[in-house]
Amino acid sequence: MSAGEWVSSSMPYVAATGVSAADAWAAEAAARGRRGGQRIVGAGEVPAPADVAELLGVPEGEAVVVRRRVMYLDDRPCELTDTYYPASIARGTRLAGTAKIPGGAVALLRELGHVGVLVREDVTARLPTPEERDALRTEPDEPVLRLARVTLDADDRPVQADLMTMPARLQRLRYELRIG
Repeated sequence: MSAGEWVSSSMPYVAATGVSAADAWAAEAAARGRRGGQRIVGAGEVPAPADVAELLGVPEGEAVVVRRRVMYLDDRPCELTDTYYPASIARGTRLAGTAKIPGGAVALLRELGHVGVLVREDVTARLPTPEERDALRTEPDEPVLRLARVTLDADDRPVQADLMTMPARLQRLRYELRIG
């Protein structure tokens, strides 16, 4: 693994541990001698784009709530994360605002009665859009990884969808599965 590469595991960010995702990110970076942070760049209701509608099981264009963040590693942008929620779950809650959520969004979802029990992730690679390239400070021909994650409750209803975009050269995603 090169000095700039980051090994990421999803578990700290999908389990309600009483630690927010921002705090989990900062703690994970600190444990490796680095600085992790985030900036919320927007939040509110938007029409569901096609990929989000598919993840959340809603019609394209239906109102959903989004929180948009830029994640930083050592003060350099390393990931763009948009987290979407069905409006029926998030409308009028702290999920729809830009303020930090004490305990994190997953803990708030739990408080609201929406407990995730299954997470499905798909990872693809592509070239960044001009906006992504500017935000992540990448070269025009530098690929990015796109991680699409949906969290489902015990009734297989989607409660959260994340779309994360990160420079491929900085990432290695690790998945550990225990069988049996």
